[in-house]
Amino acid sequence: MIQAAKGSGLHEYLERQRWFAGKGREFTVETIHPLSWLSPANSWPAVRIELVTVRYADGNGEPVDIYQVPLSYRPEPVDQLSHAAIADWPEPELGDTLVWVYDALHDKEATRHLLAGLLDRRVLDDLVFHRIGPLDVDRDLNSLVLTGEQSNTSLVFGEDVLLKVFRRVHHGRNPDIEVHEAFARHNCGNVARLFGWLEGEWPDADGKRGRGDLGMFSDFFRTATDGWELAITSVRDLYAEADLHADEVGGDFAAEAHRLGATTAEIHADLARYLPTAEWGHEELVSLAESMRARLSAATAVVPLLEQYADGLREAYDDLEGELDKVPVQRIHGDFHLGQTMRTVGGWRIIDFEGEPARAWGERSGLDSPIRDVATMLRSFDYAAQHLLAGHDHPDEHQLAYRAAEWSERNRSAFCDGYAEVAGADPRDQRVLLRAYETDKAVYEVAYEARHRPDWIGIPLTAIRRLAGAVESST
Repeated sequence: MIQAAKGSGLHEYLERQRWFAGKGREFTVETIHPLSWLSPANSWPAVRIELVTVRYADGNGEPVDIYQVPLSYRPEPVDQLSHAAIADWPEPELGDTLVWVYDALHDKEATRHLLAGLLDRRVLDDLVFHRIGPLDVDRDLNSLVLTGEQSNTSLVFGEDVLLKVFRRVHHGRNPDIEVHEAFARHNCGNVARLFGWLEGEWPDADGKRGRGDLGMFSDFFRTATDGWELAITSVRDLYAEADLHADEVGGDFAAEAHRLGATTAEIHADLARYLPTAEWGHEELVSLAESMRARLSAATAVVPLLEQYADGLREAYDDLEGELDKVPVQRIHGDFHLGQTMRTVGGWRIIDFEGEPARAWGERSGLDSPIRDVATMLRSFDYAAQHLLAGHDHPDEHQLAYRAAEWSERNRSAFCDGYAEVAGADPRDQRVLLRAYETDKAVYEVAYEARHRPDWIGIPLTAIRRLAGAVESST
């Protein structure tokens, strides 16, 4: 049985977290499964990972999720950890006295047990710390939780080691670790160096035991700049000089977009070299087109405005079946956009190969065409160009919108040029695939913005009109 205070405290804490995917859904904390203690006996804080199974009352999406919540138990309240407080309750394994409970990832004394586990390659009853190669860092490094992440929690130890803790966990390999491990084994330099990972064993909602990944340790890009931030800085420069063209503004991004395209092609080549590949025939392409049509129908139900463009959009999916016979497929990034890129002194680096959060877990490591990654990055350039206009009235809005479209076209073209130079083939020549994937992404964006950011819906609608044939584009 779950202690009432424990279940209630974790329920309330989950509801407040950005990484909790069940926001807005009625749920109950069904079970709490503790793993082995990370801390020595009779020491404070007492630290262990708890896996919390939540069951949703509605019929939308997955009925059950399992969340990882590392807990720090203390004999007295700690004011500095009030933002990470969960509750207080008696814990039988700690003498059945009242203890104060915190999210351990915010407790610097608690997180040292995670770094020590990696350095020592600890093996416990239901936890294994895997390490790749040597790692010479101070085991007493303080940790800092990074902000901005939505589906996981990342913390950095000193300026050396990044630990990404997966919040919603599943049995089986995590795609992010699988990809980084393959790259680490072959010394590929376009991603962060993988130091190791944490694997656990636990029962699923049906009581079946299995193993899965709980966290990933990697190099921290301490001098890097987020690709999205670089891009929107360029757009701000353009807006500030509204009478200039994109190539005349000091913050022109096209050279970086070109380099990013080249790096993306290198990443795709490495993924095809070190992980499985295959080929889709007519049957798989029909299935792909059908899934895209289904997403269009679902989005139209949410945003009826899409109906006037539906016929033109469906043509993109029809072409998949009518014009293509075979498509090479491989492992790809799966959730590729400017926010998944980092500009370092050594060039562009790609992060977060976990796959699209909206996709089912079993689909995230599936094979797909690299053109899908290209298409979603092209959509990201559109977002960077237009997002500063979303929800705001500008006296020169028409002029700024024109410049935004020009910036987007310039950087989309530069990205594809860079990709083509490395890949030996221009992704724009894959017209059918590129249009279908970009259409599918724009349809998803319309439904997303309608639910979460109505002021932004004009960004994907601009693309919808172009992709449906209402507006011509050079890219």
